[in-house]
Amino acid sequence: QVQLVDSGGGLVQTGGSLRLSCVPSGLTFRHYTVAWFRQAPGKERNFVAGISRMSSSTYYEDSAKGRFTTSRDDAKNTANLQMNSLNPDDTAVYYCGISRGDGSTITSESAYDSWGQGTQVTVSS
Repeated sequence: QVQLVDSGGGLVQTGGSLRLSCVPSGLTFRHYTVAWFRQAPGKERNFVAGISRMSSSTYYEDSAKGRFTTSRDDAKNTANLQMNSLNPDDTAVYYCGISRGDGSTITSESAYDSWGQGTQVTVSS
């Protein structure tokens, strides 16, 4: 059974940093693209960052560029999202997801097969 556990959220002040982790089980991790989406209250879940299978190319939503870095370690079955220079607009529940797709579908929520339970990130002003 495939399971994703995402963690690392918390409460930080504006300008602070957090590192989110996604640990999958029940699958061969290197075969999957991994991405992070977030959902703020009353809003849709949107793509934030992702890293493709095979090539490990990275992709970022515009507001994340230069502040967030996603990485993966297939040997350790772990993906991470390092978030720096956080601001209140980053407040949301963050979810990791896995997909058999590649970079062409990485921003599409419908391409993802499984999701973590979500981890809350709150940035105070």
